[in-house]
Order: sequence, then structure tokens, then C-alpha cells
Amino acid sequence: MSSTRQFQVTFDCAEPECLARFWCEVLGYVVSPPKGFATWEEFDRSRPPEDRGSWFACVDPSGVGPRLFFQRVPEGKVVKNRVHLDVRVGTGLVGEERLAALEAECTRLLELGAVRVQLLCDDHDSCIVMQDIEGNEFCLD
Repeated sequence: MSSTRQFQVTFDCAEPECLARFWCEVLGYVVSPPKGFATWEEFDRSRPPEDRGSWFACVDPSGVGPRLFFQRVPEGKVVKNRVHLDVRVGTGLVGEERLAALEAECTRLLELGAVRVQLLCDDHDSCIVMQDIEGNEFCLD
């Protein structure tokens, strides 16, 4: 029996390149052109006009995190995500120190076009629920 060693997270979206570049900024990822092509622009030129701009990808430059793949779909987002990313910015921090780290990152992401949804806080933990530029929920954790 084999085990999965690698995976990618795929986003259905309206504007793959725009959303990919947003997540590059959030996570410190870099653009990853398709195999056999130096750039996404070169890849797009090889595709029929109706397919151009339909895909985009980015990767963790350290090779640790999963590849993120973005594909254009015709329908918009209508309900809450069933799966979301937790952006781990407060790991190991507690109380006010954790909350300050979450708020600082929230402020940075708001400048990139993210939307703050709500702060979830209890006696032991806190996180900030946010939306990316296409309305996909994610958490600052």
C-alpha cells in the first residue's frame, strides 16, 4: 500500500492569475510555470484563444508547502467553502501576543484586497476568518 507524499490545493475561480498572485503575496509563494514552458505567457500562446488565462499555479520556494493550482470555472462562488486554508501566523503565541500577530497580518492582507469576516476568540485560542479577493474563506491562525 502506497501513501500520498505530495498534493496540491486547487482553487476554482474567475481570474486564475490574479488569485494566484494574491496567494503568492499571502504565503510568500512564487509563480510556477507549467512543465515545458518558461512562463505562463508562453504556455498561453500555445493554447487556443478560448483557453488562454484559464490556469495558473504557484509553489512554496522552500519546497515544503503544497503547490497551489488555480483554474477558471464559469460559475461564481455561491456558498461557504467546504475546505479552507489556515494561514499559520500565530503558531506558538498565546493571549495578547497571538492576537497582535494575527491583527498585524490581517492589516497586511487587507491592503492586498482580502476581507476581514470575524475574529473568533475564546479562553485558549483565537483566529481571524477572512476572505480572499474572490470571496474564498480562509483563517489567520
